[in-house]
Amino acid sequence: MRSLTELADLSGRRALITGGAGHVGLAVGEVLTEMGAAIAILDVDPDACRERSLILNKNQANFIISVPCNLLDEQETRSAVQRVVRELGGLEIIVHCAAYVGTTQDEGWVAPFEKQKVDAWDRALRVNLTAPFILVQEAQEALKKTGKGSVIMISSIYGMVGPDMCLYDGTMMGNPAGYGASKGGLLQLSRYLATILAPNIRVNSISPGGIWRDQPESFRERYEARTPLRRMGTEEDLKGAIAYLASDLSAYVTGQNLVVDGGWTAW
Repeated sequence: MRSLTELADLSGRRALITGGAGHVGLAVGEVLTEMGAAIAILDVDPDACRERSLILNKNQANFIISVPCNLLDEQETRSAVQRVVRELGGLEIIVHCAAYVGTTQDEGWVAPFEKQKVDAWDRALRVNLTAPFILVQEAQEALKKTGKGSVIMISSIYGMVGPDMCLYDGTMMGNPAGYGASKGGLLQLSRYLATILAPNIRVNSISPGGIWRDQPESFRERYEARTPLRRMGTEEDLKGAIAYLASDLSAYVTGQNLVVDGGWTAW
């Protein structure tokens, strides 16, 4: 049998990280480069893409490219995948981190339900759910070529359970309907793809709980009181799950949702 070190080795594999310039994208990039993969950082902001590429490639140990892309645009998304496959020479791993989240500033997004707007809902579903459909469809041939394809969808506990809106009392924070709906759809898309793309491509999800990013103290206290491990998560808490699902450590795992939430959904 191979050792754990050998199972976790991603040397020679190529990865695409959407939302790669974001908070979770940084954790994903650090994991995959440390494990030996060449990576493409895809994000809507060209400057942020380049900056993240430089940060991750500070020791010049990995081949890293930046790929600016607006995931709202189908052809731009398909062209980005084609560029990644061409410049990296193939593709084994996709990690979809990009998403409309609770801090997204679009009008009609973070608002009381009766004031949430269809335009914001449509854009969120486009980025959170339609974009990974397009990405995997376009990358399918490259992903299955080596038999090592692994797709990881970053979902959320709110794709599994409804929100407790009392957490947000007295804050500017919210939990839009489109967020939970898109993340729940992402879990089902993962299960669908896992069955039709097997045996050469594995598809799994990670559902994080709340990640600490300087939220109001009242929110943090309520959230931690509701969490068995009595703290909010960090990006570092996701690293083990990413390493596991991206590599041969999980070679016989597909169609699963790995929940990293401090026990939030165990109640």
